[in-house]
Amino acid sequence: MFSEEELQDISVLQRGDDYVEVVCGCTSRRHGDAGARLRIFNSGELKIACECYPGCPEDNLTPFAFEKHAGKETCRWKNNIWIFIDGYKVPLIKTALLKFYNMSPKHAKRSHKFVHRDEFIKCTKCDKRRRFYRRSKKECRIYHDALANANFKCSDIPFDKFSCDDAEERASRSACKGCLRSPTCGGCTSCVCFGCEVCCFSDCDCQTCIDFRKNTKA
Repeated sequence: MFSEEELQDISVLQRGDDYVEVVCGCTSRRHGDAGARLRIFNSGELKIACECYPGCPEDNLTPFAFEKHAGKETCRWKNNIWIFIDGYKVPLIKTALLKFYNMSPKHAKRSHKFVHRDEFIKCTKCDKRRRFYRRSKKECRIYHDALANANFKCSDIPFDKFSCDDAEERASRSACKGCLRSPTCGGCTSCVCFGCEVCCFSDCDCQTCIDFRKNTKA
């Protein structure tokens, strides 16, 4: 898969017929370093087993999911996930380890796919904006319910232990909402949704969900 020169001084853990496993990590200002094992397959697939603490159950994460799990609130995993080369942390994007990922047809067309962008809701108590990821139906539901809560507070966030004492995201970070076409996109057809089966719910009576159900029945 890789030449000796490409793997020179990299902390390689295992080599298989169709994969290479290396030491990796991601650094968050809030949580520090989260160590992990990155497995690179010749199909272009990347899988990460997190070792942020002994016994962490997250052993089959995508790079984006690992970046989020590690507490990094941006969408630049190629820059934020690092590996050790000769004892130094080097971003993945600066190595040869992504060559199969970049050549894979599945990921080469990634920019044409749709993803629900991240959204922010302001706490009614401290006035700070909190990020909500919307990559899955479960995450969309958490955001959907929080948005419907007229008295939303930081302590209501179910996916992390937030309080009003926690700092608000910096403007440079909050500008990145996860659009696949552009990290700082202000809203486009690749990241803004007006109702679909992922972000609308059969048991909700908000106007967006009602309209979606009507349109799908039409």
